[in-house]
Amino acid sequence: MAAPFNFRRVFKGKRVLITGGLGFIGSNLARALVRLGARVSIVDSLIPEYGGNRRNLAGLAGRVRVHVADVRDWDRLPRLVRGQDFLFNLAGQTSHMDSMTNPQTDLDINGRAQLAILEACRVHNPGIRVVFASTRQIYGKPDYLPVDEKHPLRPVDVHGINKIAGESFHLLYSRVHGIRATALRLTNTIGPRMRIKDARQTFVGVWIRCLVEGRTFEVWGGEQLRDFTYVDDAVEAFLLAASRPEAEGQVFNLGGPPPVTLNRLAELLVEINRGGAFAVRTFPADRQKIDIGDYYADDRLIARKLGWRPRTSLRTALAKTVAFYRKELCYYV
Repeated sequence: MAAPFNFRRVFKGKRVLITGGLGFIGSNLARALVRLGARVSIVDSLIPEYGGNRRNLAGLAGRVRVHVADVRDWDRLPRLVRGQDFLFNLAGQTSHMDSMTNPQTDLDINGRAQLAILEACRVHNPGIRVVFASTRQIYGKPDYLPVDEKHPLRPVDVHGINKIAGESFHLLYSRVHGIRATALRLTNTIGPRMRIKDARQTFVGVWIRCLVEGRTFEVWGGEQLRDFTYVDDAVEAFLLAASRPEAEGQVFNLGGPPPVTLNRLAELLVEINRGGAFAVRTFPADRQKIDIGDYYADDRLIARKLGWRPRTSLRTALAKTVAFYRKELCYYV
């Protein structure tokens, strides 16, 4: 990860807590912070449905402290946040369908637990710097493209509503209580260590699993436009947001290279894999109800204020991801 900003100066020797740190983005962030000399602690529930995987920290034995804990356990939060300089808050329930079939759990994790984390910070560590992982799902079906931060928020599922609450708690605590927080609205993030055993995190993971296993994968619809952020670029955005005072109290979209249709994305994967097959299917009715249609982000605000931009082409991102799972598949299925 190359960046003009001197992250080592900011993070070396600092105490950093990552909630959801055994998951996809959290573990890649932990790896970057260890390289920068930070003292990294991780909180993860390791509940199978939520993406935590000890393999994600392979090679970091003894360099990261792992707390197996659930952010819904309010009593443990004060001990976890005390003394930390930075908090990267990535703990969450990510499945849109699960939020519709089990909305209470989604509310507990993406709503109530976020408030509990912030209360622990307010009472026990008000000087901590916080970056929250929000999502483009809160916009719902776009009125216009690309979607900027001023777009109305009209989620199409329970997950999106609860993520609005979590984001809003962070911004409120920043504005009222002085907890210096930033929210990043992520688009589809892809790369090594993402969940591939099912579609709870991203449909691209399921596609890649099928491809590596030599099975045909399904493309639903196929004409929808999407943008994709490579995980290293997303990590850089988190580090910038935590490092720059002008990010405090702000919300930023993350985007990616030019958007593509899902059909073209599938074709690219087959090309990169030098073989494979996909079948275009009609969108399942239950999924169609909560699909947002075309989406791609306007990320000019974070470019202007923090100097962030996606550096990795889609082809490169897909090639690196496929190569990772050719070697590591057995640990992720």
